[in-house]
Parts: sequence; structure tokens; C-alpha cells
Amino acid sequence: MKGVLLVNLGSPDSTDPKDVKKYLDEFLMDPRVIDVPFWFRSFLVRGIILNTRPKKSAEAYQKIWWDEGSPLIVISERLQKKIQEKTTVPVALAMRYGSMTLKKGLQQLVDQGVDEILTIPLYPQFAMATTETIDVKVEELKNEFFPQLEITSLPAFYNKPEYIEVLSKSISEKIKNLDYEHLLFSYHGVPERHIYKRDITKSHCKIDGSCCITPSPAHEFCYRHQCLKVTALVAKKLDLQPGTYSTSFQSRLGFDPWLKPPTDRTIERLALEGTKKMAIVTPAFVSDCLETLEEIAMEGQEIFHEAGGKEFTVIPCLNDRDDWAEVVTGWIDTWRIVDVKTAIA
Repeated sequence: MKGVLLVNLGSPDSTDPKDVKKYLDEFLMDPRVIDVPFWFRSFLVRGIILNTRPKKSAEAYQKIWWDEGSPLIVISERLQKKIQEKTTVPVALAMRYGSMTLKKGLQQLVDQGVDEILTIPLYPQFAMATTETIDVKVEELKNEFFPQLEITSLPAFYNKPEYIEVLSKSISEKIKNLDYEHLLFSYHGVPERHIYKRDITKSHCKIDGSCCITPSPAHEFCYRHQCLKVTALVAKKLDLQPGTYSTSFQSRLGFDPWLKPPTDRTIERLALEGTKKMAIVTPAFVSDCLETLEEIAMEGQEIFHEAGGKEFTVIPCLNDRDDWAEVVTGWIDTWRIVDVKTAIA
């Protein structure tokens, strides 16, 4: 019997600093999020970050928290419910971090008689700190607790026509009657070293102006290429004119080089250069969360206005749109009948 496990990032159980600290500890101690030796990661996270950041992060979560709970959790649950209504395959939901654990999600499917599972990381692009850490953790849990299971993972879907179609439609609906001057595609940032580490050719990735647009097997696991590709495909779909859109990367952490240009500085630059009306979309996320609702919709808007901008329009993530649920259901049903490679082909 086949079953599906949708997986998203996760969230603290509440906005209490103690819950936020517990969540941040699990998240930041993941060696694929902060990929430095354990002793240094422990010193950095538990010796420095967790002594200052939980209170600030808790205040940020308080700004965006819904009556039903964490927006990311609530939205993911709504999506899971819609997908379950559209397919006969059991569909469970889990988070990589937090109390909605991967183990609980796998167990839920096993309890329904499932012995073959498709995991769907809810990230369009591949990255060490997202898709890879999910796949690695699922494999660890399988080996330790569920050796009878056959588990496969849906590959990154950043360039799949049906995903680009839905994403483009969601953007078009928001900007079609909007007199905007610039559309910014903001993706979550990663350290540049993550790009080099996942270059399977060991030589292609240079993070320059050419490597991401030069065909290479490295692109299968290159987060930067996949982000730029989403922007290019959507721009083509919506017939965006050169100079009216650009790409940036948000959420820097630490002092190591991260992907550029940074979103906050790009927003400020656009306003200082005279842009009065801008729109922003965040295609590294499929569910609105702290990074979109607070960092972009609140902090980003404040930066824009302080630098002279007037109108700042935030385009929602795909969330639980009916057409997005249909796309994911299509992948599931194709996998159910054939296999995962065909589902995402």
C-alpha cells in the first residue's frame, strides 16, 4: 500500500521564548543548516545565538501568529487536507523540525498499512538545508525504526511546467491591476559554500555571471541555478520586460559570504534610486511563514518606505490554493500508478 508524506520546515509550538529556543536549537544544530564542525556549531549556537536570539525571534513570531497557531503549520495542514480529498492515497504531514516530527508522520502512514512512501519536501529548489536534510533524516528513521518501508523522495520541481504555471498565475492575479514599477523575486539565502559543496562536477560552480546559465549536471543540485531558473521561467511566462524585475536572497545569518544580492539592501537600493511602487514574491517558499510575513511583509516594507518608496505589495505564497493542491495531487497520482521519476518528468 502506498502513502505520501508532505514535509515542510516546522515551527515552534508557541511564541513563548522557551519554545522558540527549543525549536532554534534543533534547527540551527542541524549540520546541514550550519555546516561546521560540531564543537564550533555547538559553541556558536548554544554559546552565543541561543543566549540572545530566542527573545527577538519570539517577538517576531508574535507579530505573525494566527489564532489557530503557526501560519506555516496551519497552511500546511490546509494543503494536506485538500490534497487528501483529491486522492485515494493516504497523505500525512510532518515537519523537519519541531513537535510534528518526521517519525510521527511516518508512523501515521505505517499505522494505516502503508509500506511504500513518497516523501514530498515542500521546497521547489534543492538545498542542503531543506530537501537534503529531510531526505537524510528520513533515511535514518527508516533504518532505525521502519526497515520494512520503501521510501522515495520527490525531486526538486523548480522547473516543472505545472509548478511554473501555478506560480505565474498567482503572481499575475496580484499584479494584473497593479501599477508597479519593479517586481522582486526574493529567495531564501544560503552560504556560498553550500553551492560549492553540492557541485557534483567539483568544477562547474563559480557563482559568477555564467555558470548558472551554462548547461551542466551540477544544476541538479545547485540552489542558485534553480532560483535563477524560476525567475527566468516566470518572467518568460508573464512576458516581464528587462529591467522591471530582479532576483535577490534574504535571511542572511553570520559573517560568511552568502548568495547575493541581499534582499534588504536591494529593496533599499530600489527605493533610493526612485522606485515608488514595487511588488515582491518569495518563490523559495510554498507556504507563508516568518520569513515572508515578518521579514518581507513587515521589515521589507519598512525599509522601502524609509528609503522613499510608497507602495509595497507582497505576493502571497502558493499556500493552499486549489490549483496548487491539484498540481501536487497530480504528482501523487502519477507516482501511485507509475513511479516518482515519471511523476516529476
